[in-house]
Amino acid sequence: MMMTVEQVLASQKANVETLLSLTAKAFEGVEKIVELNMAASKAALAESSDNAKAMLSVKDAQELMALQSGLMQPLAEKTAAYSRHLYEIATGTTSEFTKAMEGQAAQAQQQFTGMVDAAAKNAPAGSEAAVAVMKSAVAAANNALESVQKAVKQATDVAESNFTAMTNTAANVTKSATKKR
Repeated sequence: MMMTVEQVLASQKANVETLLSLTAKAFEGVEKIVELNMAASKAALAESSDNAKAMLSVKDAQELMALQSGLMQPLAEKTAAYSRHLYEIATGTTSEFTKAMEGQAAQAQQQFTGMVDAAAKNAPAGSEAAVAVMKSAVAAANNALESVQKAVKQATDVAESNFTAMTNTAANVTKSATKKR
């Protein structure tokens, strides 16, 4: 089955719209990262100023040690929060790309299946076995694609839970180390 000029143009238009949408999403992600970095930089500058003033007002070594110990916990928590926020931006942007790609893949699958069905209807007599093999191959490819998508989703979920566990553990270790001082 041949695609008409209108179908080709519609397909190309849809592809360009998808590309433009994904480009906009990518820029939104970069914009969010820049905003996060600006906010983190402003906060770090303000904290550095406050910490420098506090250091200058220290009267003895014991007070200096207590001040340093008190600075470690908030720093670890802020670093973990920054990492989580950065990770959320990255996963949000990636999920937008994934949704678009899955949508495009589903549409391509439907078009290909439609072409196979149309070819099967117009196939000459005696080619039923070849048509059945072709349909079986298409079904197997669709199943393989679904399996890969499920595996990627599971791997993403495991990576996300590992990241969360790692940041929580790092924050807890810092808390306990700060308390011991």
